[in-house]
Amino acid sequence: MTKALIGKKIGMTQIFDESGKVIPVSVIEAGPCPVVQKKTLENDGYESVQLGFGDIREKLVSKPAKGHFEKAGVAPKRVLREFKLEGENEVGAIISADTFAVGDIVDVSGTSKGKGFAGTIKKNHHSRLKETHGSGPVGRHAGSMGANSSPSRIYKGKKLPGHMGAKTVTIQNLEIVKVDLDNNLLAIKGAIPGPNGGYVTIVSAVKKS
Repeated sequence: MTKALIGKKIGMTQIFDESGKVIPVSVIEAGPCPVVQKKTLENDGYESVQLGFGDIREKLVSKPAKGHFEKAGVAPKRVLREFKLEGENEVGAIISADTFAVGDIVDVSGTSKGKGFAGTIKKNHHSRLKETHGSGPVGRHAGSMGANSSPSRIYKGKKLPGHMGAKTVTIQNLEIVKVDLDNNLLAIKGAIPGPNGGYVTIVSAVKKS
């Protein structure tokens, strides 16, 4: 059965298991996530459930969005995401952290930290020229772009300098170590993408290892 939640990354810490082994965990404020919309095959051409997360002041919401939330009978939310969830999830229903259990394997997606403009060494792990006489002032440049007369162009996919980070990243097959329903917290083993305070989605693992 597919399970899903929207959450906010709190940070990393460590906990100890029964044998005293240290487990590094990422702490996520997961839910509660109300069902804002239920899309059907008849009306929308596909089936999915739209969840909301994070309260936002009503004055910051556009009129169309305000009407969307009022129709569902849900307070305005900062983040909306769609998931293909199984089971009866009617509009207005609340999905909390206890939808997951200790031992569940999940995939976590988030937006990675933005690094700004970066060269090929930092961005693509290229090597630099030798640091000897004659290398010139181009030791960290991208180097040759390829042949000149043929094909007379740069191949698609060439790794070049450019914007680094700020991309959607998914870490697969992470284990849920602890569920704190009172505080709506999940402790997930390992690191997850994004800065503290960044929004993430937690979904049942697509391909369990």
